[in-house]
Amino acid sequence: MVALSLSRRLRRTPFSEGVEAAGVKAYTVYNHMLLPTVFRTVEEDYRHLKEAVQVWDVSCERQVELRGPDAGRLMQMLTPRDLRGMLPGQCYYVPIVDETGGMLNDPVAVKLSEDRFWISIADSDLLYWVKGIVQGYRLDVLVDEPDVSPLAVQGPKAEDLVAAVFGEGVRSVRFFRFGVFQFQGRDLVVARSGFSKQGGFEIYVEGSDIGMPLWNALFEAGAAMDVHAGCPNLIERIEGGLLSYGNDMTDDNTPHECGLGRFCNTQTAIGCMGRDALLRVAKEGPVQQIRPIAIDGAPVPPCDGWWKIKAGKRVVGRVSSVAWSPDYNTNVAIGMVRMTHWDPGTTVVVEAPDGLREAEVLESFWH
Repeated sequence: MVALSLSRRLRRTPFSEGVEAAGVKAYTVYNHMLLPTVFRTVEEDYRHLKEAVQVWDVSCERQVELRGPDAGRLMQMLTPRDLRGMLPGQCYYVPIVDETGGMLNDPVAVKLSEDRFWISIADSDLLYWVKGIVQGYRLDVLVDEPDVSPLAVQGPKAEDLVAAVFGEGVRSVRFFRFGVFQFQGRDLVVARSGFSKQGGFEIYVEGSDIGMPLWNALFEAGAAMDVHAGCPNLIERIEGGLLSYGNDMTDDNTPHECGLGRFCNTQTAIGCMGRDALLRVAKEGPVQQIRPIAIDGAPVPPCDGWWKIKAGKRVVGRVSSVAWSPDYNTNVAIGMVRMTHWDPGTTVVVEAPDGLREAEVLESFWH
């Protein structure tokens, strides 16, 4: 058994006490923090997520806060998504790109007010990139990482559980919107969002001191709902086509290659640093793109690196995420595929660790 050596470089979270008491079996490291990956088994966690409700410690979704007169301008500089219509109370999925159009992150932006945003980031040190832009352009905005730790409630019974703790008003919060609700006298942002296709909420816990009181309150209120501690689930994520930054995509990929072109308003997103590069990409079109792939045969071993996708002897792509799906009785996968072989129904071969596997490129993900 291999253990992680903890230090200040690898931070615990406000909910670690509850996570450990719930019997966490594995972690990964995400934004220099612990992120649970398994509680019972991946398969058991998957089934429970689809049938009941789970509480996830996703404190690793660190916030980059923009605050000041130039906050809106800075936010638009970071993303090719046109933010002019974004109102306080809304959450936007925003690809973040560099000057070449390469993906630096794919966070959710939370607009708290006209001059204040939280960027709820995936796994990368985006804070330093944003600080560099502020200094380079001499913007009037403060950028820092606030003491905010998201806690997700996901699953079919998520709304009932969150309403039991925060009141019936949360039921009126629309998808990718948020409301401010009280818990023990503290105002907390509660958004209808989350890294699963089962529905749910993300609670932005501002202040580490109320982390465990909130965790305990959710489990007490959810006792009759079969609430369990959970975490983002590999199988459910792949079925739903939810991409993992740093795994399915990197800064070598543009949003168009990642199937995120619909979030790029390059004609109107004036001020985006990567706009000129993305205008060229939009005109010429990508030469490779993310596709769902079904891999034949028995359950494949875990994917700890990219697997080559081949047509004959030629490499035509890579598989970045894969798992056996009990519901679809196949190996479900996310792959980056060359345009010559990305059409639905195309048969390819995947070079898995246990040998070559036949596979098929699909039209859409399983959800």
